[in-house]
This record gives sequence, structure tokens and C-alpha cells, in this order.
Amino acid sequence: MKPQKLAEANLFTMSAIQVSLREQARNVLLCENAEKKAQCAFDVFTSHQKGEHNTSLLDTEGWPERPGRPEKPELLDPRDMPKRRSGGHAGRIGLLHALAHIELNAIDLAFDLLGRYENTPMPEEFYFDWLRVGAEEAKHFMLLQGRLKSLGSSYGALPAHDGLWEAALNTAHNLAARLAVVPMVLEARGLDVTPQMIEKLTKNGDKESADILEVIYEDEKTHVAIGSKWFSYLCQKQNKDPQTQYQNYVQTYFRGDIKPPFNKPARDEAGLPEEFYIFAR
Repeated sequence: MKPQKLAEANLFTMSAIQVSLREQARNVLLCENAEKKAQCAFDVFTSHQKGEHNTSLLDTEGWPERPGRPEKPELLDPRDMPKRRSGGHAGRIGLLHALAHIELNAIDLAFDLLGRYENTPMPEEFYFDWLRVGAEEAKHFMLLQGRLKSLGSSYGALPAHDGLWEAALNTAHNLAARLAVVPMVLEARGLDVTPQMIEKLTKNGDKESADILEVIYEDEKTHVAIGSKWFSYLCQKQNKDPQTQYQNYVQTYFRGDIKPPFNKPARDEAGLPEEFYIFAR
């Protein structure tokens, strides 16, 4: 095959793979059953790891505004959420349920990145990075769901809020803003608070739950790092200063303040320098 024809073939194959990913990501996003959504996320990741791409899929539909959600939990305004109990069996279930809800949203946020920003061309590595993130968020959800069931509960037993998806809607038009707000603010916050949760669970004798949070904590460092990597890529492509852009996006699109305490070693490990997030609003 002539070099020009080979290049055209490679371009077509990459385009077809991205169409396949986008359509499968839409299926994950629209799934209304929480456990099936997590399993579907695993399956998409596994098939692409094996090189099994359904390139017969046609990308003919618009991207969904909102993900599919199960009937339970009831989604409340964050201001209407009942105060979570801080101790005992009920408090433990409340904590794990809240974390499971975060991880279910995180599946959708990762797979949303695979299809929403089709007008912002990105390297193939970008799509595979977020496919991996989505699969790991699915793993986190299933670990937490399994633990909830072992404690006599399950995801959906308690109300939850829809605040996390608001971050998706607020940044739906701007990929760099999404990366600044979701992995580099929301997931980075998890790096700050998770060690204290692990310590408390361990102190209270719940090693099983603490071990699950250890897995989540280590994975989230990578997720923040992936977000930071692609945010810097976009800034470089646009000849923008990453620190300035990050702070502008946070001030514009993030509702709230970035407050201490900060887990500086974990943030540093994830490629999020202190000068990015220590600034006056």
C-alpha cells in the first residue's frame, strides 16, 4: 500500500474507533441501572483493551444532556439533604452510600468526556485514559455496593443529591474548564479528605471499608494526574498559562471555595502544584 493510502487508512481506523467509543460511552451514560452501568463500563474498557472495536456503529445522535439514573436514590437539592449520622452502623452506611453515589457520578463524568467534546479534537491517548478512569470508577462503585450489601443495605437506600452533575452541565461547552473543575478540584478534594476517613474507619474496627477506601485513594491520585496532564496539553495547544487558566476557570465555573486542609504530598504526586490552588478568589 502506498504511504498516502496507508495514512488515510490509519486515519479512518482511528476515526472509526473513536466513533465506536463514543457510541458505547453513550450507552454507559444512558444506562438507568447502577450495577449494570458499572458492568457496562467494565465491558467497554475490556473490549477496547483487547482491540475489539465495533466500528459498524454510526454516530448519528446528539449527546445526552443528563445520564440515566435508577429510580432510587431520590435526588434532592443539596440544601435539602438530611444530615448524615456521624457514628455507629447507620453512620457507616451513610458514609459508604454517599461515596457510592460519588463513584456512580464519576463513571458518568468519565464517559461523558468520551463523547461530549467532539468539536475539540484530542489524541487517541486522551480517550483511552478516560476509558480507564471510567472503568476504575466502576470498580470503586461495585466495591462500595458490595460492602453496603454486606452491611444489610445497598445503593439507593438513602437519598442523594445531584450537585456533581451540575459541574458537568456548567462546563458542557468547554473541555478545559471541565478538566479544571472535575478532576483538578472535585477529585483533588478526595485526596484531601480520604486519608482521614480511612483512619477513622480503621480506628472503629472497620478494616474492610478502610481497605476499599485505600484502593479508591490510590486510583484517584492517577485520575487527578490524568486531568492535570490533559488540562496542561490544552493550555499548551492554546498558548495559555496553565496556572492562570486553572484559576480563571475555577473562579468562573466552580461554586464554592477551595479550602484547606490540603493533602499537599498527594496533590504534588498527582501533578497539581500548590501555587495552582492557593489563590485569592
